[in-house]
Amino acid sequence: MSESFLHPESSLAIAAALLIVAVLCSLASSRFGVPALVLFLLLGMLAGSDGPGHVPFNDAYLAQLLGIAALSLILFEGGLHTKWRSIKPVLYQGISLATLGVVIATLLVGAFASWLLHFDFRYGLLLGAIVSSTDAAAVFNILNSSSSQLTGRLQALLELESAINDPMAACLTLGLVEWIQHPELSAWSLFFLFVQQMSIGGLLGWLFGKASIWIIDRIKLDSEGLYAVLTVGFILLIYGTTAFLHGSGFLAVYMVGLMMGNANFTYKKSLIRFHESMAWLMQIVMFLALGLLALPSRLPSVAGPGIFLALFLIFVARPVSVFVGLALTKLKFKEKLLISWVGLRGAVPIVLATFPMLARLDHSTGFFDVVFFIVLTSVLLQGTLLESVAKWLGVAKPWIKKPRSPIEFVPTRKSKNEFVEITVNTDSAMAGQTIASLNLPVEFLIVLIDRDEEYIVPKGNMELQAGDILMVLSNREQLNQFCDLTGFCAPL
Repeated sequence: MSESFLHPESSLAIAAALLIVAVLCSLASSRFGVPALVLFLLLGMLAGSDGPGHVPFNDAYLAQLLGIAALSLILFEGGLHTKWRSIKPVLYQGISLATLGVVIATLLVGAFASWLLHFDFRYGLLLGAIVSSTDAAAVFNILNSSSSQLTGRLQALLELESAINDPMAACLTLGLVEWIQHPELSAWSLFFLFVQQMSIGGLLGWLFGKASIWIIDRIKLDSEGLYAVLTVGFILLIYGTTAFLHGSGFLAVYMVGLMMGNANFTYKKSLIRFHESMAWLMQIVMFLALGLLALPSRLPSVAGPGIFLALFLIFVARPVSVFVGLALTKLKFKEKLLISWVGLRGAVPIVLATFPMLARLDHSTGFFDVVFFIVLTSVLLQGTLLESVAKWLGVAKPWIKKPRSPIEFVPTRKSKNEFVEITVNTDSAMAGQTIASLNLPVEFLIVLIDRDEEYIVPKGNMELQAGDILMVLSNREQLNQFCDLTGFCAPL
């Protein structure tokens, strides 16, 4: 390899080229039906030291550091987009999947891995914990590039499960690494570690969430862009402080995102857009890193066991964990089947696989290679067939493109008004009616109407059409009153 690859300008050029090509790969993903995450993974392999790119990258510590920062930003962004009103009805189901479901998947994969790979059972459990969490970001990236979305409360449930099973999987992984290093530890010690991590993470997440909203609302920065920089600093500080105090940093940053996403604060919409871009960047970075770390020359020796483990996880461990975890719920059989299929593995196992490597445990390099096959098989098989399975089960509906509002509403802390979009569906009673005939509440103001991407100023005698998107400014009480009285939209 040429020494020029060690120069800063060469490193920057290579990183930039990989990033640009990865973004362009997303276009090929939507066109050819291949999940973008697979293309990111293959791109990393081609650029790696065993590929034609010959880029050296074998630093597990750096990979873990990047991974923790990436996951923190991804989880925070997930919290920002999660509305409490949407997850409240599925809170029990989500917690059950993220706790009981993760434990069951860990035990089943652990037992199978111990038998298949002739491991000590503790090492099998460690591998099971590493791959036990799902990645909703991967799921919805795939769905967003298709023409479908999930019906009912499935999307909210999957988003919630993915967000809160990451801390659970991380806690199990850290606990099992500790148990392998110190075999004298009891099961009660591991249970206490779990309770401590979740309790401290939840408490600090709530405190940091309150503090973050208070600071952003009161600090007066010279530039709007500085608020985005400030929130990135908050996220990394919250993770680091919580982890230092032996809590779950991942749970803490998700809670802060959830609290901020459900509150009014300065430049909220611009911050949400910024963190959406950051989450995409982090997804790309993590899958490129997995591709760079997974050396093709090592992979043939674990290809068979890795694929068998992936298939066992997809067709046995995940369905069992879902049906047991949701046994007491009213979800339909076909909905449970869809949830079983949507157990995609993504960025989280990549990060967790670096913990055994840094602890210098036996089999740690093999773990990483096996995780590579599990993630690759999961994204390729489950991701490629996701839309088809959802349609076959009858739990998919046409994708409704989210409108791009030309209006930026910046609420203050004391503001009671919200800016929302309400779509006039084809079966809506609003279609064909004039605005004046709707008897709108006094403080319910239709600011603008998006009709086929043409923005129209509303007038009382204007007749609404199916497909119109009403951009409404209203307080929560009046908005819910409008929804309850008319049934035109869901109460917020």
